[in-house]
Amino acid sequence: MSYDFIEDAKLERILDMVEPTAEEIERIINKSLNKKRLNLEETAILLQAKKPALVEKIFAGAKELKDKVYGDRIVLFAPLYVGNKCINNCKYCGFKASNDEVDRCTLTHQDLAQQIKALESRGQKRSILVYGEHPDYDADFIADTVKTVYQTKQDKGEIRRVNINAAPLEVAGYKKLKEVGIGTYQIFQETYHHDTYQQVHPSGPKSDFKWRLTGLDRAMEAGIDDVGIGALFGLYDWKYEVLGLLEHTIHLEEKYGVGPHTISFPRLKEATNMDIDEEYLVDDDEFKKLVAILRLAVPYTGLILTAREEAEIRREVIELGVSQIDAGTRIEMNGYTEKDEEQDLNREQFKIGDTRSLEEVIHEQVGNGKLPSFCTACYRLGRTGEHFMEFAIPGFIKRYCTPNAILTFKEYLEDYATEETRKDGEELIANKMAEVNNQEIKEELEGKLRRVEDGERDLYF
Repeated sequence: MSYDFIEDAKLERILDMVEPTAEEIERIINKSLNKKRLNLEETAILLQAKKPALVEKIFAGAKELKDKVYGDRIVLFAPLYVGNKCINNCKYCGFKASNDEVDRCTLTHQDLAQQIKALESRGQKRSILVYGEHPDYDADFIADTVKTVYQTKQDKGEIRRVNINAAPLEVAGYKKLKEVGIGTYQIFQETYHHDTYQQVHPSGPKSDFKWRLTGLDRAMEAGIDDVGIGALFGLYDWKYEVLGLLEHTIHLEEKYGVGPHTISFPRLKEATNMDIDEEYLVDDDEFKKLVAILRLAVPYTGLILTAREEAEIRREVIELGVSQIDAGTRIEMNGYTEKDEEQDLNREQFKIGDTRSLEEVIHEQVGNGKLPSFCTACYRLGRTGEHFMEFAIPGFIKRYCTPNAILTFKEYLEDYATEETRKDGEELIANKMAEVNNQEIKEELEGKLRRVEDGERDLYF
């Protein structure tokens, strides 16, 4: 099954408009604040706003919406590269098949277990496994690696949710992954512009635009109702790519009744033997604007900000509606068990910008009043897909997210935090507890926090 629902001319035409008025911007932001997904035309109006006062309105609206839907929590995870063999020749990627300088590696199950133990020893509870596109990395291989991750425990540590970033599969392959309990299946289209897509994907299975575009359709058909989309900003006009992400969202909503669980928006970064025109590189101001607009365009969807970005820009962008970040990230093969802090691009897909440890990132988030979360409750209680939207679209998810974030953060403070982070973290929890206005939930949460202090783990609402 493959078909095409992206019309280049349509998206370009929608973007062809004059600068909007303040009244138009206000109206659109108010719609978003009422938890209603924006349409293409409304999003294009936000994209065309250039006056500083209008852009500030967009930023303020994105911040308010994030608070309404998710509160101050920031979900944390770690990516883990399982294999970097690849038969594609994507011009922007260090792992492309024609790159003879890259060190090829596929983790054995023993290697994988060691990487997972290293992540768990730092306090990670959520991971996304990443695979090149290669015949060795079929659905059976991916399923076996997922089983290994779930079975691997280190002291009190465990990975409770395994997400997947891999090539598109047939429906039968997705069903195998659903059986082993994966979380979100993530496929980035990279660029939604057809001519650009062909230019940067000259050969390999990934050169088939339609097969990749409908990869998540097949996941949905297989019963995986948690999917993630994304675009690699810097390949084509960033405004067009925002509309492409929204068009993909609308397609999933209309066909399956549920949009993407997450949207990612990585920027193009340095890689070995990269061959890309720099015409469409996205600067920091444009980046902040596109994140804020994505937040407003799709209120219910989690926004993922990756460690491709440097710490300074991550601090700013998190405020504009981001709900998930990776932290303590290493993307070299076997990178989590190595002490060398220097990046080796011959062992990485691209260069990352934020190389801080998980502890450092958490300490900063606490200092900024953000509540770090390792929560996996929605996934494990079946609050996914359409059920998640029932909670998230009207904003009720905040009722569950804050208590569960507090509980998982309490685990981190008890088991992994430095004394300084623990002290500040306990103060933050006390402040967040004071904000819980449902007395029944508050009393239950207080009881569960005491149980965590007594050594129990994995308590949630």
